[in-house]
Amino acid sequence: MVHSLMEIEPGIKIAAQVSAEPTTEELRFVRQMGVDWVVLWTSGDKASYEYYASRRQLFAEAGLKVYGFGNWDVHNQEAIVLGLPGRDAKIEEYKAHLRDLGRAGIPYTTYAHMANGIWSTAPEQTRGGAQARAFDLRRAETGHWRDRHYHMPLSHGRVYTADEIWENYAYFIKQVAPVAEEAGVCIGIHPDDPPVPELAGVPRPIFSSFEGYRRALEIADSPNVGMCLCVGCWLEGGALMGKDVLETIRYFGAQGKLFKVHFRNVNAPLPHFVETFLDDGYMDMYQVAKALREVDFRGVLIADHIPLMGDDRRLGTAFSIGYMKALVEWVNAEAIGR
Repeated sequence: MVHSLMEIEPGIKIAAQVSAEPTTEELRFVRQMGVDWVVLWTSGDKASYEYYASRRQLFAEAGLKVYGFGNWDVHNQEAIVLGLPGRDAKIEEYKAHLRDLGRAGIPYTTYAHMANGIWSTAPEQTRGGAQARAFDLRRAETGHWRDRHYHMPLSHGRVYTADEIWENYAYFIKQVAPVAEEAGVCIGIHPDDPPVPELAGVPRPIFSSFEGYRRALEIADSPNVGMCLCVGCWLEGGALMGKDVLETIRYFGAQGKLFKVHFRNVNAPLPHFVETFLDDGYMDMYQVAKALREVDFRGVLIADHIPLMGDDRRLGTAFSIGYMKALVEWVNAEAIGR
């Protein structure tokens, strides 16, 4: 089957990231924003063909299409990244996730390969006093993923080598890529967040640079393994990434390896950044949208890590999606000479 993303209508699409068990009000909100696509997440206790199919049907009845579905319990798994006991069971769980998605007709899932989670420091303020996620390398002490917390100086009791991380990635991806192809599901790999060389004794040598991604996708050697390009993470890394986000879009976009984009901005690169509104960071997000249009990106953009606007999460979401829709309309109009 290989993958079914090319069967989706061409053009940049915008998706809302919403609860897999939405209220009527949430569904109405998404439709009011003029969004046709959604991406969903669930935990391993619910992950199954039956659940995925039921969610696809529920959203279809509301006039919405499910682009991607993630399973938190096979995402950022220390057993997989570090080769710990239970690794093979987790890989089998991941394969089942892919097969169930394929049977349910859902074409995409996001995967991240961080052994000790996402790291942040205390929230800081961005434009107008909005509270936002921040990271200051000098003050970093704790990472987290779901209910797990990881601490300096050694999150897993010893220092790991970059070779170990690469070997464990290859062990994982060589097993799951053929299953993804059989199921017709694409795996978009998310960058490390933040993309620093090492945190708490665990290197981040793969998904923290252009060259790391290039090598990783060559190892996978599959049309079904590509990027979930988090623009925010790429901007966090700055010069550490090896190539800027526009060069990255052009290179991997030309290969058909961009499956999903997290459309977000930050105020500055490492060692200290604060996430901010799309029109308030150091990147001109119009240039990002333009580059995606130029490479015929036909996946989805999502608003991600949105600063808290007016003490109501929906306000920041509506602002972000409205801004994204305007950019997409702009670059589409430019492309056809309107």
